[in-house]
Amino acid sequence: MRSAGFLFLLYTFDMTVVVNGDPKEFPSGRSLAAFIEHLGLKGDRIAVELNREIAPRSRWTEISLADGDRLEIVHFVGGGLDY
Repeated sequence: MRSAGFLFLLYTFDMTVVVNGDPKEFPSGRSLAAFIEHLGLKGDRIAVELNREIAPRSRWTEISLADGDRLEIVHFVGGGLDY
């Protein structure tokens, strides 16, 4: 029988994901959506390419990242000419 108390989950940063050419450490087995959140990015304002293929936003929670994956993340910028 388990004693009452807190259950702690320890994550080790045991994989490297390359983001726009910059290596980032991240726990293995996590989703692309979790990685985007970890980076502090707003998912509705970016497009993501995973290993040279567009990653559809609708599948980010299903896509698991692996050590050595390469991401290109592009931010949408509003603006334009005001007539």
